Amino acid sequence: MADSPAMATPQPMGQAPVARINGVALNSTAEWLDEEALRQRACTELLRQAAQQGGLLAQDDVPGVEGAISTEASNAIEQLLERELPIPDPSEEACRRYHDAHPAAHAHGGRAQLRHVLFAVTPGVDVKQLRLRAEAMLIDLRCADDGGAKFAEAAAQWSNCPSGQQGGDLGWLTRADCAPEFAREVFGSAEIGVLARLVHSRFGLHVVEVVARDPGQQPSFEEVRRAIALTLRQQAWVNALRQYLQVLAGAAVVDGVSLDAADSPLVQ
Repeated sequence: MADSPAMATPQPMGQAPVARINGVALNSTAEWLDEEALRQRACTELLRQAAQQGGLLAQDDVPGVEGAISTEASNAIEQLLERELPIPDPSEEACRRYHDAHPAAHAHGGRAQLRHVLFAVTPGVDVKQLRLRAEAMLIDLRCADDGGAKFAEAAAQWSNCPSGQQGGDLGWLTRADCAPEFAREVFGSAEIGVLARLVHSRFGLHVVEVVARDPGQQPSFEEVRRAIALTLRQQAWVNALRQYLQVLAGAAVVDGVSLDAADSPLVQ
């Protein structure tokens, strides 16, 4: 699952609509931004303005070009979040629950034998239609009970990966062999068979079958207690940030951008 070169998407003609937070422009009329990029800028601007209102940043600080912020603003936002989002240490009970629910999360040397059908997201593709086709195939392949023959046929016909010619076979892979977002989905549970959901990665949408698993070496709870605590703290911080952004967005005048903090790239 190596990285592939980024491909530029043609931009629409004419002037871009300008999105604003409390009257502050997030882009220029020459900048066509997708919804995700606009949300990221909006969330950053909400935090920059909150830092000003909280007395952590000078009132004459302004956003830079193309969404950039000053070093002073970046430092002020960091101070703001430290002040507004105090996160307590997770309890021993919470850490043990996480350990029991995610037995493979900290395994060493774990690997999985995988097959997949890749629906690549390329410039100009209708992502909605691509998703519908991928979801229909996911259901079809999960219902198949033929020893994998149907999966191999689907991979050969539809997969945008060279592995399609081998029935989608990727062989035995470890976490390190995969793109991080792909690895999280595949190695985050102990499922065997065609996974119940599409796996999203930088390459597109995958229908994935886990043929077999080798769990590797399972560390004791004591060995991974600190790592689990850090994971739970990060999860709690992300949830707190999401809620804080929702509060800020609710109190702001937002124009030209849909702000659902739960989907913001800033909190992913």
